[in-house]
Parts: sequence; C-alpha cells; structure tokens
Amino acid sequence: MEKSSIESIKEYSITNRVRTGMDVASLKQAVIEHLFYQQGRSIKDASLNDMYLAVSYAVRDRLKLREQTTMDAVISKNNVRIVSYLSAEFLMGPQLGSHLIDLDIFDEMQEVTHDLGFNLKDIMNQEPEPGLGNGGLGRLAACYIDSLASLEVPAIGYGIRYEFGIFTQYIVNGWQEERTDKWLQTGNPWETPRPDLAVSVKFGGHTESYQLDDGRLAYRWIPAYKVKGIPYDSPEMGYNVPSCNFLRLWKSEAEESFDFKAFNHGDYDKAVDYKVKSENLCKVLYPNDAVVEGKKLRLKQQYFFVSCSLQDMMRLHLTSGGMPQTFHKRWAVQLNDTHPALSIPELMRLLVDEYQLDWETAWKVTTQTFSYTNHTLLPEALEKWPVALVHYLVPRLLEIIYEINARFLQEVGRLFPNHYLKLKRMSIIDEEGNRSVRMANLASVGAYAINGVAALHSELLKKQVLPDFVDMFPNQFFNVTNGVTPRRFMVLSNPLLSQLITNTIGQTWPGKLEELKQLEPYAGDPEFRAKFRKVKQENKKFLALKIKEVCGIDVNPYSMFDVQVKRIHEYKRQHLNVLHILTLYHRIKKNPEIDLVPQTFIFGGKAAPGYQKAKLLIKLITSVAKVVNSDSDVKDRLKVVFYPNFNVSNAQFIYPAADVSEQISTAGKEASGTGNMKFAMNGALTVGTLDGANIEIREEVGEENFFLFGLTAQQVEETFKNGYSAKFIYEHNHELRDVINWIDSGYFSNGDTSLFKPITSSLIGDDNYRLMADYPLYIKCREYVEQVWRDADKWDKMAILNVARIGKFSSDRSIREYCEKIWKLT
Repeated sequence: MEKSSIESIKEYSITNRVRTGMDVASLKQAVIEHLFYQQGRSIKDASLNDMYLAVSYAVRDRLKLREQTTMDAVISKNNVRIVSYLSAEFLMGPQLGSHLIDLDIFDEMQEVTHDLGFNLKDIMNQEPEPGLGNGGLGRLAACYIDSLASLEVPAIGYGIRYEFGIFTQYIVNGWQEERTDKWLQTGNPWETPRPDLAVSVKFGGHTESYQLDDGRLAYRWIPAYKVKGIPYDSPEMGYNVPSCNFLRLWKSEAEESFDFKAFNHGDYDKAVDYKVKSENLCKVLYPNDAVVEGKKLRLKQQYFFVSCSLQDMMRLHLTSGGMPQTFHKRWAVQLNDTHPALSIPELMRLLVDEYQLDWETAWKVTTQTFSYTNHTLLPEALEKWPVALVHYLVPRLLEIIYEINARFLQEVGRLFPNHYLKLKRMSIIDEEGNRSVRMANLASVGAYAINGVAALHSELLKKQVLPDFVDMFPNQFFNVTNGVTPRRFMVLSNPLLSQLITNTIGQTWPGKLEELKQLEPYAGDPEFRAKFRKVKQENKKFLALKIKEVCGIDVNPYSMFDVQVKRIHEYKRQHLNVLHILTLYHRIKKNPEIDLVPQTFIFGGKAAPGYQKAKLLIKLITSVAKVVNSDSDVKDRLKVVFYPNFNVSNAQFIYPAADVSEQISTAGKEASGTGNMKFAMNGALTVGTLDGANIEIREEVGEENFFLFGLTAQQVEETFKNGYSAKFIYEHNHELRDVINWIDSGYFSNGDTSLFKPITSSLIGDDNYRLMADYPLYIKCREYVEQVWRDADKWDKMAILNVARIGKFSSDRSIREYCEKIWKLT
C-alpha cells in the first residue's frame, strides 16, 4: 500500500534532525543552513534581520510537520467538527517568542544564538508586529486562536492579509500623526502562500433567472468583474501539545494581472489598472468609511474574505467525502462581531445557486452552521450598510437577504400577530430614510447561538440591543466572558514573575491557570511578598528606561505607576483620568508643600483617524504632560507620559510594570475589556467602575482587592430617563470647576482658549458618558488608593491575591465554554 504524504514526511523527519530536532545542535545547524541556503548569508555578514529570519524559518520547520499532521488527522475523520473563526481582525503580536515558548525550546534557542554571536532578545525585537487589528477585537481573536490550539480543538482562523495594517502612531507637537504600517517590508517568515488553493470572488453585475431540469426556478450571478483570493497560511501552535492549527489570511489579486492588448496600444496605465484595483482591496485595515469610496472598499473587504473562506471550507468538506447538505456537521463557524455577517447569505448562495439545494434544506444547514458574538452596545458601532451599496457590489446577496427577511418576518408575524413595531425593529432591512441592511439583525436571524462577552454585557445585549430576538429565540442567547492567553501575557511578557510562580507552585500553571490559586497562602508570607515586590520593581525600571528612550521623560521607578492603555474613546474616559491629574496638580499649585504619593501616569492608545474628539483627547494629555512635567513646584511628585504606538509588543512590557490599572469606562458601555485581565494577571490593582468584565474580576479577586467607584449601569440609565445636569455638578463642585476653567483659560494650550472647548463644552453640556457625575467618586477613590499605597505590605498582599485569583480569565476557559455551550464539541 502506498504511503501517504504525511507518513513520508514523518519518516523523513525522524532521520532529518535539522528540520525537526529540538536539541541545541539540531537547532544551530538549522539556523546556519537557512541563513546560507535560503538567504545567501554567512554568520560573518548576517544582520539582525537575517538572523531573525533564519531563526524563524528554523522554528517554522518544527511547526510545519505538526500543522500538516494535525489537519491530515482531522480531515480524514468525517465525525470531527472543525471550528472556523471568522474575524476581520487578528492582532497576533510578534510570533517568534510565543512559538519558542509553545515548543519549549526558548532556552535552547537562546544558547544557539549566543553561540553564533547574537542575543536572542535583540533578534526577537527585530520582528515587526503584524498590525492586523485595531484593538480588543483582534487581540481577543488572537488569544482564542492560541487557546484553540492549546486545547487541541481543530480550528482555522480566517481573515484578511492586509498589506498595511493599523497605522503606526507618532506624536508630533502633541498631536497623533498616522503613518503607514509596513509590516511586510522585511519579509514574513511565518506565512506560506498557497496559490494552488486560490478562489474566485464575484462583484457587481446583475443576476438572471433560469429553470432547472426538475422545474425549479434558479438564479445565476453574472458579475461585472472577479477578484482572485490567494490564501496565506501561518501555523498556530498550542502550548505543550503536539498538534498545531493554522491561520489562513486572504490576499486579493486580479484574475488577469496584465492587459497585454492595452500595453501594445501604448496604454500602460490601463494595462495594469485591473491589477491595481484588485490588490487595493486588501491594502489597508479599515479604510476610512466617512467617504463613499471608503464604505465601498470596507464592504468589499468583508464580502471578499467571507466568500473566500466559505469556498475554502466547502472545498475541504467535499474533498474529505462530505456533501453540501452536511456542511454544518463539519464546520462550526463563529462570527467575531458583524464584520463577517455576509457569510450567512453567501453560504445560502453557494448551497442554492452553486450546489442547487432547495431553499429549506439550505436554510437548515446555514442556521446550524453559524454562531455570532456581539462585541458592542454602542448604537453607532452596530454596522448598517446602504441597500444601494449592497446591490451595487453584491446584487445576488441582496436578493437572498430580501428572501431571508421576507420568510423571517412572516414567521415573526405568525408568532406575534399585530405587532407592527416589533416587525419593524426585527427586520433585516431598516426602511427609515436611506434604506440599509442591519448586520446585527442579519447575524441574529442566521445564527443558532448569540453570545455576549461579559455577564453584564450579555444582559444588556438582551435587554437593550436585541430584546425582540430574545422574545423569539430565548434559548439562543449565551454569555461567554472573554479571556486572555497567559502564555503571551505572563510567560512571555513577564518572565520574572512567571519564574517566581513556577518556583513556588510548579510549572504546569500556564496551561491550567486555575492553579494560580495555590499562591493565595503566599500573600501572607513576608519573604514571598519581598520577592514579588522585587519582580515588580525590576519591571518598572525597565519601563522607565523605555519611557526615557522613546519619550525623553525621566520617571521615578519607585513612584506609583498608574496606567491607562487602550483605544482612545470618550466612553473609555481618558479625560476623567486627566481631570484627576489636574486636580492633584491644582492642589500642588495652591500648596506646594502638600504631602502626595509620587505618581507616574502613563497613557497609551490610538484614536481612529476620523475621530477628531479622540485625537483632541491625545492632544490634551500631551499638553498637560508638557506643563506638569516641567513645573518645578511639582518636584517629581507627578509625571505624565503618553507612550506612542501602543500595540502588543509595547503592551508586553507595560502590563508587567503597572501598579494601578485604570478601567474607568462609563458603566454599561464597555462590552468586556481584556486589558483589565492582563493587568490583574501581572499584579496591578484595578481602579474601575462596574462595567464589562470589571464586575467579574472584582467578584473573583475579592471586593477588598479592587478599587471601585462610580455609577452603576442602571444608575447611568436612570440619569437619561429622569434628567441630568452636568452644569449643576460643574457649578457646585469647586475643584471640578477650577480644573475645567483652567483648561479653558489656555494654560495648557499656549494661551489658546478655544483649543479644548469641544471637550469641556461637551462635559458641561450633554456629558453623554456621565464623567461629571463620576468625578467626585473617582477623586475620593483615588485618595483611598494613595492611602493603601503607603502601606506596602497591604498593597503587595492585594496584588498577589489579584494574580492568585485571576485564573477564570484565561482564554482557555472561554474556549472550553464555547465548545460546551455553543459549538457542542468535546
């Protein structure tokens, strides 16, 4: 009997240690060979980037066999359901360090690079960060891909291979400046292009009807043009397991990249016009959709990647012996927010148009395939696309959406007769004004399960966003609280703390985070507390050096490091933090000898390029920093830092150094948050509202180990119902009034009294995020934080208990819940 290709590879690998060996000698030879044969370099003339590529290729060899073996085993078994995670974002972070930890060869590779005259940390720092995500959504997807692999759940992550990712942020004269993120410029050693698996995606044109042999009416889509999707695969290794999943990202190309006829006629631009237009589709993560062309491109991106992915899934299903009508038995497709929602009508198109299933059978398959995760309660973030635009780009899908909607509303009308407003609210098509397609409604109609991402968020989702769908499908709503991977955000990011934990409770905890509970008794041990404090201090010293290097600001590593790093948005309330800083600064100006705890306030995060208020918040932070940091009256009791270009790489040394984690969003606005978990894992104490996952973190770590303030979500809601006057609060709180007037005076803007008016006017006016109401509660809370900080033993004990009790927030637990509640996988 002929050997399979995988068996042949296994046999070859046993004898070829250079490709698969985990010992120092095999790894060293692999690096040298890749350096010479693949890159044409010798050790003598190798640059840091050459070494980064050679080391990465050597590591990828060891992942590749595991990836191929895993997928061969999975595809060969018809009873195995594979998770398909569809996400417009995957903020994976640098991969080399993560893979070394997963393969348990970090120390060996450190020895190899040292023997070759290089430092492994310098090599790792050479890796560009793939900017394929904007923030929490993409980072969550990356954590889940890690946990799916670590729990040996067969899975493929599907997304877009953006040529230029989220912009690189520079701070110029205090303002955010966006520059192109050229993450592919020096090469990506982890990906493997698979042009043999290319698919074709239709756009524009029109549809026509025809009759099948059995008399049924059918439709074909005659596109205006097609775009080719090329998959690029990257291995995604689990922690301490033999199996390996992969991430498949799609790149767009023209079906015909060169018009030879146009070229021969001297029209050189036209000769490559189709190529340029096709490749533009995947150029940039989230084009600015404030303009029509931006909207068009963003919708094209969404359809492109879901069509590519579903065609690929169907190919895998059919080639492994499946049939179109059993697609749902092979695939559990998770929609990471509404960006992939067009996958629902696209699967219907494939089943009905391409494989000629009847509508009822196709709909049954579709509604047993998809589950939908909602990530936001903000109305402006719930996607809606103009009907005219959908018709222009994907006319066949609009026809299918109309048919889905008609049948769905018929069922709504049957279950809720004479409920016209319910029909109107539940319709996939919003008939108000310029008609639009509601993507959240589409996802809710086509999914068999809908989940929120924190207990409070899931309740508010049912109550405020999708109450009508709860009435109709009460058993389809779930909560799965977000989690983060401890492999990246503890083991890789905080090796000193990780080693202390391993020396104390053993080495299995990174894969079983609940084992951190064993640290609880050590919170009362003075010797352990001293070691814990030393780890924190070393991390703070390192961050202080980075701040000096990047920002040019000297900070005291023995001061309290108060950190707020996240996307810049009004509901996240970075300006509440600023008002607290100004309150302290104002107190110093009134009484220069006041006794204050030395504090360093560290901000980081990007503002969306079109979000002017958020960009103004950055300018406010940097302007306050400039004044406070140069005032001799302050005497280093306060320092303010805006650390530019916050991303996964920077996060890995910021989280471990934080003493205080600022999680101060308006209650009821943050879906979950994951930064709050990463901070607590690394021993920071949370100052937070009862919002998102803060509630559950507080329940787990103990309310006495969490600094709580602010209105509850219900109280916030009542202020909108019963009336609210921010101006009254402003007029009756003298400290608040003084600092806002101070901002308006031009003191922090070189005398420009109008610069920050959009911020202060909105606070005194509508104050939509109830910052003014929470200000006095926040100030009082912060005074208590200072009081606790002065008692070092108490602070350390609280910090240790945060680490010990954070086990619930591993993404491994989240994935186990998805498997049990939603995907029905064992």
